[in-house]
Amino acid sequence: MDTNHQNLIAQLLDAAQTAGADGADAMLARGQSNSISLRLGKVEASERSEDFDIGLRVFIGQRTASISTSQLDPENIKNLAERAVAMAKLAPEDPYVRLATDAEIAKSIPDLDMFDETMPDSERLRERAARAEDAALSHKGIKTSDGADAGHSIVDVLIGTSNGFLAGYKRSSHGVSTVVIAEQDGHMERDYDYSAAVYESDLQPAEEVGNNAASRTLARLGAQKPKTGKFPVIYDRRVAASLVGTMAGAINGASISRGTSFLKDSLGKQVTSKGLCFVDDPLRSRGLGSRLFDGEGLAVQRRVMVDDGVLTGWFLDLASAAKLEMTPTGNARRGLGSAPSPGASNFYIENSTISRDALIAEIDEGFLITEMIGSSVDMITGDYSRGAGGFWISKGQITHPITEATIAGNLAEMFMQMTAANDIDLRDSVASPSLRLDSMMVAGS
Repeated sequence: MDTNHQNLIAQLLDAAQTAGADGADAMLARGQSNSISLRLGKVEASERSEDFDIGLRVFIGQRTASISTSQLDPENIKNLAERAVAMAKLAPEDPYVRLATDAEIAKSIPDLDMFDETMPDSERLRERAARAEDAALSHKGIKTSDGADAGHSIVDVLIGTSNGFLAGYKRSSHGVSTVVIAEQDGHMERDYDYSAAVYESDLQPAEEVGNNAASRTLARLGAQKPKTGKFPVIYDRRVAASLVGTMAGAINGASISRGTSFLKDSLGKQVTSKGLCFVDDPLRSRGLGSRLFDGEGLAVQRRVMVDDGVLTGWFLDLASAAKLEMTPTGNARRGLGSAPSPGASNFYIENSTISRDALIAEIDEGFLITEMIGSSVDMITGDYSRGAGGFWISKGQITHPITEATIAGNLAEMFMQMTAANDIDLRDSVASPSLRLDSMMVAGS
């Protein structure tokens, strides 16, 4: 850890206690990013940013307040702490807010290989974006590009509390993407591909990203509206991750404590079809969602949130755990100027042994969804409706592309009829294999 950063955290905590706080926690985040956007080989934007911000949360009895700034001089730190304490004195009492105890804070910090020292310059990023775009444009039938991007970022985070926790981490990320357009009979279609990774060496080759974007775009030409009725659907793994994200929201302890989740009374019950396991793994090496400790200084662990279809627990921070009279699970996330809240890390559905092709082969008439558009999801009732695009399945074969579809159902029923494939891509922080649902309402819009 950087000694200057440690000293800055110590100044924040000391200033809070001098101003009259009973306890405090402090966070700093230093980030830098570099990105290039181009279209048809010409650079349209080149951006570089550097940020250094601090946040402070103070406790006055059962009252609390959070505040942040980018002004790091000692006088401003003193003023920041005084303002935070003044805010806390005016805040309503909350019986559930507190700092972690000494017994709860993480005592050892794992090494998850989250920082790549490779620092691509702007020219290297421009060249990467250009290779992706050029590969896509080389495909016959691709009319034009909607742009390509490449970027790199680093964030350096340190969290400290007045009761002795102090730990930090550095995280890097690299990315490349492109979007292209094809035209047939006056109708245009577009699609994309991207790759993101902690290490530059783990990125897909830019040419592969471009080729995938072109292939997906060309496959959409000649799209038709779907039949209307109830049909089996398959969520391609790219869009199946959205259902995993929905599950993460439904089992978030903050939503459960407020009673605003359709799964609020489902702990220990069957909530998905048998065989499905939803896993949260903050300890994955080089994971985009990995973390060494949570936002309140608690240790993190791999958790099977849904085991063989049975819901085993909630994502909890200190406050939501107290409200539910449960033990915190190390799932707190936080921003610089806001209180912690629970959330997932690397959250995914485990692979099965069935291929996506095998799932398709079992369908007489159905819909393979490869694109989601808009969203109407009621997390209280589970009612679900979204725009979608993809391909029609007939007699176990993919036939023609589909556009302007609407799919609808209820999440509680949808999760109970899922079958997973074996094609997960774990490079994203929220991931899923392709998923078949036995029956959903499909309509042409």
